[in-house]
Amino acid sequence: MSAPILETERLILRPHRAEDFDDVAAMWADPAVVQFISGVPSTGEASWSRLLRYIGHWHALDYGFWAVTDKETGAFLGEVGFADFKREIKPSLGGHPECGWVMASAAHGRGIATEAVARIHQWADEVKGWKETVSIFDPDHKASHNVARKNGYEVSGEAVLGNLPTLVMRRTKD
Repeated sequence: MSAPILETERLILRPHRAEDFDDVAAMWADPAVVQFISGVPSTGEASWSRLLRYIGHWHALDYGFWAVTDKETGAFLGEVGFADFKREIKPSLGGHPECGWVMASAAHGRGIATEAVARIHQWADEVKGWKETVSIFDPDHKASHNVARKNGYEVSGEAVLGNLPTLVMRRTKD
């Protein structure tokens, strides 16, 4: 299965493709983008692996990440989606789909992440019907905490991922 194309007022969320590599690599190499993710800019090799992992999620699990693009210009703005990264996190995420997003610096502060995350949850509610999704963050990444809250996530606790404290938020559907 390939990612369905989703739209919002300003965005097109589409499947990743190999041609996205330069945009993906530039975004993940930007220190401002990774400040609260790993703190370490990614190499081109790591970005290529990430891109292939995104594409592979759809084929293996029928869900994954989308490339977020500007509806008007086609510019690459970031990535958003759901995944099962088999994280070695304590406590465990309980096998629930993990929602994540990352936006290129040019998209920061414009409500792009909130809009994209809302759209993928609409898709998930209609197509997947998941009762719970999770999201994890650096405890200091307030902008992402706000995006999560606006999309129905609540703090559920803390965990440790790679020896780093990690905030866990959950979104539960009745």
